[in-house]
Amino acid sequence: MISPATSPPTSITQLLERAQALAGLTLGELAEAAGIHTPINFKREKGWTGQLLEKYLGADAGSSPQQDFPHLGVELKTIPIDGFGAPLETTYVCYAPLTNIAGVTWQASNVRNKLNCVLWVPIEGDRAIAPAHRRVATACLWHPSETQLNTLSNDWEELMDMIALGKIENITAKHGQALQLRPKAADGSVLTDAIGADGSMIKTRPRGFYLRKQFTHQILLNAFSD
Repeated sequence: MISPATSPPTSITQLLERAQALAGLTLGELAEAAGIHTPINFKREKGWTGQLLEKYLGADAGSSPQQDFPHLGVELKTIPIDGFGAPLETTYVCYAPLTNIAGVTWQASNVRNKLNCVLWVPIEGDRAIAPAHRRVATACLWHPSETQLNTLSNDWEELMDMIALGKIENITAKHGQALQLRPKAADGSVLTDAIGADGSMIKTRPRGFYLRKQFTHQILLNAFSD
């Protein structure tokens, strides 16, 4: 039986080999080998799967804003899929800055940094399958193409312009072709500062950048059509 990694991967090749070695195994099998309890559902433990995979892959960034494998420049993203390989939900990228954003550029943004190179690990996500019985699918490594980067940068700039102009409350999930901005907090009581319509500070819910399902679906289709 495979065991959790005892050290970070020394190369992208080794990281990919570790990830692909998990294909076909269930989350329950991996959790048992790691001495971790598998939750009955993920309503209160949404980050559980990612944390489990980090143990087997040797991620060492923790909750810091840098990539999960900073020495390799690689971000880890688990993605729940249906029986046809299509993503079942949007993919969280990172928190969105709502203040002190003057001079922030796409190239220097955390979104650009996080999406520079991503290790995608699809996981069975059908709710009819108990978490312990959900299998890990084949992992793939993704570098955004120029077309994808242009789409992402255009979305990011549109959303950041709206934030800078005090239009945070006007942003909906419909904005952006690939990248969208949505509330990111445990509940509606969590508030943070943001720029208001008249330029003064207001209180609003924290926001996060998410990749649309159509965008990540195309990534997976491209990866497994080669």
